Order: sequence, then C-alpha cells, then structure tokens
Amino acid sequence: MESNANSNNPKLETNVIRGVALIYGIYLLLPIVLLLIGSFGGNWTNTLLPTGVTGQWYVDLWRDTSFRKAFVNSLVVALSACAINTVLALPLTYALYHGAGRRGSLMARIVSAMPVAVPTITLGFGYMVVFNTDWMPWLGSMPLLIAAHAVATLPYLTNTLLADLRHLGLDRLEQAAATLGASGAQRFFGIVLPSLRQSLVSGLVMVAAISVGEFGLSNLLVSFQNRTYPVVLLQAFYGATGFACAATVILLLLASVSALFSSFSSSAVKHP
Repeated sequence: MESNANSNNPKLETNVIRGVALIYGIYLLLPIVLLLIGSFGGNWTNTLLPTGVTGQWYVDLWRDTSFRKAFVNSLVVALSACAINTVLALPLTYALYHGAGRRGSLMARIVSAMPVAVPTITLGFGYMVVFNTDWMPWLGSMPLLIAAHAVATLPYLTNTLLADLRHLGLDRLEQAAATLGASGAQRFFGIVLPSLRQSLVSGLVMVAAISVGEFGLSNLLVSFQNRTYPVVLLQAFYGATGFACAATVILLLLASVSALFSSFSSSAVKHP
C-alpha cells in the first residue's frame, strides 16, 4: 500500500503542476488574445467577441498625433532612465558589494526592499507635494518625470547587478590585480565592469520595460504636453474599444521586442 501511494505521488504532483500552469497560462494569455481580436474587430459592444474585421484602428492610431507623441515621450523617458541608472547603479552596486560588514549588508537590504517598501504611487504623491511649490515649480516637467522613473527603477538594476557580483565572486581576481599594483579604478573597469555586461544589459531592458509600462507615477506627475503612452492609452478606452485594443497591442509589441533584444544581447555576451 505504501509503495502504491508513493508511486502515485509523482503523478499527482505532475497533474497539480500542469493544472496550475494551465490556469496561469489561460489567465495570462486570454486577455492578450482578446486584445488582438478586438484590435481587428469592426464593432465590439455588449458582445462576447467583436463583429466584422478591419485594420482601420491601426491606421487611426498612426494618424493620431497624440499617440505618436506619447510613444516618443515614453521612449525618451525610458532611455533617459536607463542612462541615469547605468551611471548610478554601477558604482552603487560595487560599493554595496564591498560594504563594510553589517553596514554594507544593511544598505544592500534597504536597496533591495525599496520597490516593495516604497510603492511608486507614494513616490508620486511625495513629488507632487515637493515640486509644486514656488521654490521648485517643476511638477509636470519632463526632467522631473525622468528623475522619478530613474529613482523608481534604480533598485531593480542594482539588485540585478548585485546578485551577479555575488554569484561571480570576483574577490580573488581583484586581490590578484591589487597585488600587481592595479588601482581601484583599474580593477573596476578592467575586471568588474566587463564581467557585468550580461546582467547590465538584462537589467537595463527590465528598467526600460518597467518605465514604458509605468502608469501610476506618470499619471500623477505628467503634464498634458508630456503625457506618456500608458496615460494616453487609458484615455483611449473611454472612446472606441477597437482603437484602445490596437493601442494596447502596440505596447505589447514594444515589450516583446524588448524581451527579444534582451535574449539576443545575453546570447551575444555569452558567445562573443
């Protein structure tokens, strides 16, 4: 009896895993499939699926200057946040990795917990209070939006780089270089930075994806002229459903291209 029970356990575990994977897949893919169908549907009101087939929604989307401008704004914000995070995260990660004892470990934990402990909407409300004054009337400006996105996404890149540094364990290489007379800057640029290329690319793609899809923070800080794509996208759902579905599909395509770019970049780093 025990042998039969033990032999059935793997089958039960496999079925449970498959069931959970199936439910998760349906939950994840069904909205995407409906969006794709809706973006080519002629009319979709009070029905399970749209009626008719058309590509006019994508033509209307291309002709809409507000969406084109919002798309460019999102790219500018995302790329700027990536550039700022690269400059800040690399030395910050290196300093955290070589932090002195418990103090360095505490700082690393604080940085790791920031995305959960400080939600972006909290950051947005704080920015609204600080930067909507006579001394700093910068609410709605593009530099403030870029800075907010950089601050919100910095922990993600830092965590990625820090995990890679701990995995690589470059202490011996750095110690050997130090005994040969290499300075701290030479060890950083000659040993650490080349070793972090893969994680840097992956982390920056994640930062860009988070920035492009960020709505709450952008909606609180953005002005009408500097609206990002998700902010304009929400407004589209108050109009034609097919138009909103087409606009959402474009955002999905952008995320897919980012994922493919991350995969190709990682492969290129592994096999130069």
